[in-house]
Amino acid sequence: MYLLLLCLPFSGFTQSSKNGKEHYLLAGTYTSGTSKGVYVYKFNSGTGKSVLVSFAPASNPSYLAVSPNHRYVYAVNENKDSGAVTAFSFSKATGSLHKLNTQPSGGDHPCYVAVDKTGKWVFAGNYTGSNFSVFRVAADGSLKAADTTITHTGHSVNTQRQEKAHVHCTVLSPDNRYLFVSDLGMDKVMAYTFNAANGKIAAAPQPYQETPAGSGPRHLVFAPSGKYAYLIEELAGVVTTFAYSNGKLRPLQSLPSTPAGFTGFAGSADIHVSPDGKFLYATNRGESNTIAVFSIDPASGLLTAKSFESVLGKAPRNFNFDPSGNFLLVGNMDSDEIVIFKRNKQTGMLTDSGERIKTGSPVCIKWID
Repeated sequence: MYLLLLCLPFSGFTQSSKNGKEHYLLAGTYTSGTSKGVYVYKFNSGTGKSVLVSFAPASNPSYLAVSPNHRYVYAVNENKDSGAVTAFSFSKATGSLHKLNTQPSGGDHPCYVAVDKTGKWVFAGNYTGSNFSVFRVAADGSLKAADTTITHTGHSVNTQRQEKAHVHCTVLSPDNRYLFVSDLGMDKVMAYTFNAANGKIAAAPQPYQETPAGSGPRHLVFAPSGKYAYLIEELAGVVTTFAYSNGKLRPLQSLPSTPAGFTGFAGSADIHVSPDGKFLYATNRGESNTIAVFSIDPASGLLTAKSFESVLGKAPRNFNFDPSGNFLLVGNMDSDEIVIFKRNKQTGMLTDSGERIKTGSPVCIKWID
C-alpha cells in the first residue's frame, strides 16, 4: 500500500536557500482536526523559512523516529483500540514517504517510538496500554511483529492520572546498552539492559529510579557527554537532573519548569539539550504555555534557570532544534502551528523569528539531512 504525497514547487524557497543549508523537517500530528498525517517540509537554517514538500496520510501519527541512516521513519498510530507503529521509507531526492508496513504496538495509545543506534530495533511505548514493545527491523526497513512486550503494573497518588501504569517514553542510553522507560502512572523511570545483537531486554541491576509521589515522569534526555540525564515531570512541573553511569541514575537536583509564582497546572511536556550541550529547554502546556531555558554547568551537569518564554501559542508538545542549532521550533498543538524561534547560541535565549508553519495539531518534530 502506498502513501503519496503532495508535491509543491520550490520557487519561493530556492531563492532563500542561498542563505543557509536546507534540511527536511518532519512533523507528526493528531488527525482528529485538520491534519491528515505526517508532513514533510524543507527548512532553511539560514532564514528559518520552510515550504511544504509532501505528506503521508496516517491515523494519529503523533510521535516519530528516524533511523540512523535517515532512510526510514517510524510513526506511532496513537489510537485506543488499534494502537500501531507504521514504517516508512524516505526519499531524500523527492522528500516523500512511502509506507512499508504497519504492526500492532501491543497496547492502546502508543505515544512514543525510538530506534536503537544499530537501526535494527524499534521501541514503542503504549500510554494507556501500560506497556512497551520491541520490534525487529527487516532488511528493507519494515517492521516485523513485536519480539517482546513488557507490561508495567503499579499506580501512584494522583487518582485521575496515575490510576495505573502509563508508559510515556522509551529512551536508549548513549552507549545503546540500556533502555529507560518513563512511567507517568507509577512515578518511576524503569531501567532495562538491552542486547543489540538479539534484541533481548531484562531488568537492569538498578531496575528503576523512583520519582516523588505525584510527579508524573514523562520524557528523559541525555546530555551529549553521556554523564548526565534530565527528566521532565509532567504533573509536578519539575526538571530533575541525574548523574548517569552504567545504567544507573542518581538524582542531583530538581527545579521547577515554570516561572516563580506560577500556581496553575504545568502540564510539562518535552525536554531537550542543545546540540552544544550548554543549555536545556523544557515545554509546559496546561495554564503556562511556556518554554523554560536553563544553562548547564559543564563540570557538574547542574542547571540554572535563565528564562521562561511564551511559546506564542497553546499546548506546546514536542520541540526541536534545527540541525544548525540556529533555531528552535515548537509544535503548539492547540493553536495548529509550529512557531520558529531564533536561538542565540552564546546565551541560549530565544527570540521570535516571525516565521510560522501552519499545520493541524503538531505533536512531534524530527529532521533528516
